[in-house]
Amino acid sequence: MKQGIRFLRSMRYAYEGIKYALTTQPNMKIHFFVSFLVLAAAVLFGLSRNDILFLLLAITLVIVTELINTAIEKTVDLAMPDRHPLAKIAKDTAAAAVLVTAAFAVAVGLIIFYRPVELWLQASRLTPDPITAASVWIYLIFVLLTVIVAETRFSKRSKLAPSLLSAVAFSLSTLISLMVDRGLPVFLSYALAVLTLLVLYHRRSRRLISLLFGAILGTAITLLIFSLHRLSIHVDWFSLW
Repeated sequence: MKQGIRFLRSMRYAYEGIKYALTTQPNMKIHFFVSFLVLAAAVLFGLSRNDILFLLLAITLVIVTELINTAIEKTVDLAMPDRHPLAKIAKDTAAAAVLVTAAFAVAVGLIIFYRPVELWLQASRLTPDPITAASVWIYLIFVLLTVIVAETRFSKRSKLAPSLLSAVAFSLSTLISLMVDRGLPVFLSYALAVLTLLVLYHRRSRRLISLLFGAILGTAITLLIFSLHRLSIHVDWFSLW
C-alpha cells in the first residue's frame, strides 16, 4: 500500500516538474507547440509506424534534455547565486545539450516529412494558376490589413496582439509553397520564416504567443485568399446568373 502511495506521489512530483518547466521556460513552450504541429502533420500524412517512432524519439529527447537543462540551471542558481565562470560553463553546456537534440529533431523531421510533402504537392497541384508578381502584392496587402485590424482589437500590452513581421514572413513562405511542387523549397522557405520568428523572439520585441498568432494569421489569410482566387478563376460567374 505504501509503495503504491509513494509511486503516486512520485508521479505527481514529476507532473509538477513538467508543469513548472512548461509554465516558466519559454523554450519548453516552443518545444510543446512544435511537437503538437509535428504529430498533427504525422496523422495528416499517414506516416508509417517506424516514422512515428522516430518522431516520438526525437520529441522525447528534446523535452527530456530541456527538463534536465532546467534542473541544472536551478541547481546552479541555488549553489552559486552570484556570477561565476564555472556556473556559466555548467549552464552553457546544459543548453548545448538541448541545442544538439533540437538539431537532431529537425534533421529527423526533414528526412521523414520531405518525401510525403513532395508527393502531396505533386499530387494535389495546388497552383495550376501561377501567382503573378502583381498578385503577390495583393496577398500582402490583405495580410497587412488583417493584422492591423486584429491589432486594433487588442491593447498594446495584450499578449494576443499579432506580430506584423511574423505574419508577413509566414505569408511569403506560404506563397512560395503554393508556387512549387517540390518539398525542399517548401521546407527552406518555412525554415527562413521560423528563423525570423526566433530572431524577433530573442530580441524580446514581442511575446511568443504574439509571434505565433501572427504566423498563424498570415498563413491562414494567404491560404484563404488563394482559395478565393482559384475559385474566381475556375468558376464561370456569368453562367450562374
